[in-house]
Amino acid sequence: MIDLIEKLEKTHSLTVEEYERLIESRSPETARILAEKAVKVRKEIYGNSVYIRGLVEVGNICRNDCLYCGIRRSNKKCERYRLNAEQILDCCREGYSLGFRTFVFQGGEDSYFSDDYICELIKTVKSECPGSAVTLSLGERSAESYKKLFEAGADRYLLRHETANKSHYEKLHPPEMSFVNRMECLNNLKKIGFQTGCGFMVGSPFQTVKNLAEDLKFIEEFKPQMCGIGPFIPHRDTPFASYEAGSAELTCYLLSVIRLISPSVLLPSTTALGTVLPNGRELGILSGANVVMPNLSPNEVRSKYELYNNKLSSGAEAAANKRELEERMNNIGYRIVSDRGDYKNI
Repeated sequence: MIDLIEKLEKTHSLTVEEYERLIESRSPETARILAEKAVKVRKEIYGNSVYIRGLVEVGNICRNDCLYCGIRRSNKKCERYRLNAEQILDCCREGYSLGFRTFVFQGGEDSYFSDDYICELIKTVKSECPGSAVTLSLGERSAESYKKLFEAGADRYLLRHETANKSHYEKLHPPEMSFVNRMECLNNLKKIGFQTGCGFMVGSPFQTVKNLAEDLKFIEEFKPQMCGIGPFIPHRDTPFASYEAGSAELTCYLLSVIRLISPSVLLPSTTALGTVLPNGRELGILSGANVVMPNLSPNEVRSKYELYNNKLSSGAEAAANKRELEERMNNIGYRIVSDRGDYKNI
């Protein structure tokens, strides 16, 4: 496997079959080698800096019915909420005072959050929190909508592709959702000029090693500025409630591979990793990640944005506990920085 790892390190490219071999040959030794190389590459570009994003979960009302998601439309047990503009702005004001310079607005696909509503929000944040970046993660919208959001000042957009295989996509989503449309949305975001993020779940139902290899090839070819991956974790009120969670170890292995595919990519160590393992956040950083996203949402709604069972929202996951997160990063040789943390195009 050393030859494949060295090829990837040098060319940032493998065939789908080679990615399959790399995944199938995972062992503690290959994981160690990949992580060492990933960390070396990441440090050459970003040093020991870990970028923080203040996550604001604006609402859990969603028109979609994705089979894996706890806030899916059909989940009648989900206690719904929607933050108003002033609540969202208060989250940003608090975050700004804590040193956050990127705010991520994430929520279900909810028509309440119209283009005009979000555009006004973006402009106010940019005015009240100078020098900040705004990232949106509000799902599939039209190209015209994305263009308006970009022109209003949004910097980045996160839209996980979930899987690069159409057949697999259709096993995870209801018939009204389209793999082709998801890919078109991602391409539109890139064309408009957003720093664009994609990503997938590790260990999702029906996922094969080839599917994972196809995801890696998609990332290689799409060249996102951001990529979010985390282990699949089931939610008790979804059709996938009885499925096994994905592996944190495999997730970290793939983080290292993605860093070698795309040395400059902004790569989060996700909440899902921290949910599966107590030190999951740290393991992600030690595997090549360089972003963490503490939660700025109001305390009273955090438990309602439950995409999967036992989703973390307190402790080091809470933005107000930034000091604890700083200490945890310092303990493994990294430092949290108050910075927009933009993609470095080298």
